[in-house]
Amino acid sequence: MRKLVLYIAMSLDGYIAAPGDDLGFLGKVEKEGEDYGYAEFIGQIDTVIVGRRTYDWVMQHVPDFIHADKETYIITRTPQDSIGPMHFYTGDIGELVAELQLKEGKNIFCDRGAEVVNQLLQRGLIDEFIISIIPVFIGDGIRLFREKRPESDLKLLHTKSFDTGLVQLHYKRGT
Repeated sequence: MRKLVLYIAMSLDGYIAAPGDDLGFLGKVEKEGEDYGYAEFIGQIDTVIVGRRTYDWVMQHVPDFIHADKETYIITRTPQDSIGPMHFYTGDIGELVAELQLKEGKNIFCDRGAEVVNQLLQRGLIDEFIISIIPVFIGDGIRLFREKRPESDLKLLHTKSFDTGLVQLHYKRGT
């Protein structure tokens, strides 16, 4: 069965964006030739789930949608027609994940959207977590993990540290 994987970066104090959806803190670890394993990871993915706010932010700041070559589900409350492989999904996220996991293919990537991540956590649907910790305190903004999520055991698969100070943690959901 296909796995649903969260691959994301956050500040040391748990934020995925500063106030105003500012992602500038990610630049603190940019280094020529270093992608922190992203190319290898994305090669194992053919489907992406992303929140609408994240999608809108990307479309305002990047000339082309980064996942245009993958089947993408933008989780939204506003119905909209699909654009090629991009589908604006307004249904139940649990049903979407169940349907996608039954299809043949590579893994499924949850690419941001704190609301989406927390809906998936509430239902225990994320199979693996690859979390890059950026060595900075932001102090305010959008938290990756919200309160009142169910307790969940995780098993550490591996860690990797980089000379920029970034530390990457890879966990799978405990069984």
